[in-house]
Amino acid sequence: MKKTGLLLYLCLAAGAFAQQANQAVAGPDGTLVTTVGFPTERVQTPTAADLYCAGFVSEKRLPNANYVAGGLQTPNTTQFVNSDMVFLTGGGYQVGQQYTVVRELRDINRYELFKGQFRLIKSMGQPYAELARLRIVDTRSKSAIGQIEFSCDGVGPGDFVIPFAEKPAITFHEPIHFDRFLPASAKTSGRIVMAKDFDSQLGTGAKVYVNLGANQGVKVGDYFRAVRSYDADLHDSVDSLSFKAPAAEDTQRKPPSIEQKFLTKTGGPVIHVRDLPRRAVGEIVIIGTTPTTATGMIVFALEDVHLGDYVELDQ
Repeated sequence: MKKTGLLLYLCLAAGAFAQQANQAVAGPDGTLVTTVGFPTERVQTPTAADLYCAGFVSEKRLPNANYVAGGLQTPNTTQFVNSDMVFLTGGGYQVGQQYTVVRELRDINRYELFKGQFRLIKSMGQPYAELARLRIVDTRSKSAIGQIEFSCDGVGPGDFVIPFAEKPAITFHEPIHFDRFLPASAKTSGRIVMAKDFDSQLGTGAKVYVNLGANQGVKVGDYFRAVRSYDADLHDSVDSLSFKAPAAEDTQRKPPSIEQKFLTKTGGPVIHVRDLPRRAVGEIVIIGTTPTTATGMIVFALEDVHLGDYVELDQ
């Protein structure tokens, strides 16, 4: 009898605890804090590799007089990594100096992932990949000799070298409730125009380039939320297909219609896609800036982040 009573007590206590855990609490005006609308955000901390291998977009072309001419096993070896010796063309080298190896990029696919992408990239400037850090160890020959101390990717002949600069540390916030349906505000906003390696479907850890920079007050350590409206889905060649599929139940007397270019009238309510709330899909921390652009890292994602998604300065 005692065992039965104890078991019943434990069951009731567990049920009460579960009910309390699942109970929504009051949030900002007009909201209840739930795990769906306000998931707990736990950010991924960028590593040294994240900071120094992220790449960037520069409004001005970098000087290209100093570049990699080859290495110890040239021409049999064309890719150089950690600890390899490389030969450098150009001038101004001094023993002990550190340089960053960068590559001027071009997108060989030439496929526009959202309308106006090429125009925005052109207005932002030239994309560069950050490949490695090296130190000058010998300047006695016409070609200086450098040793790669840290590599992100293979260094090849023709890649440029620019003076190395330390990157500022990032300050991270504690886990918070991420407001998934926060309405638009008048804060600084821009767009994800490109991503590292020309990726298009992005998740936590991915590096992105936005058309905002120091001229707009953006600084390293700022947080931006990536947001997407259902209008964007409607104009996407793939995502829009779902809008064209039947969404009604067979038992509905007057099924609804989704507003699109060619509206099929059913006599039921018309769903206006532009009136649906925009949704936040992830959070980005800024890890580098130029006057007109910024490099960010996705530190929290609820779903795929896309090129063309808008970004807005977060608190």
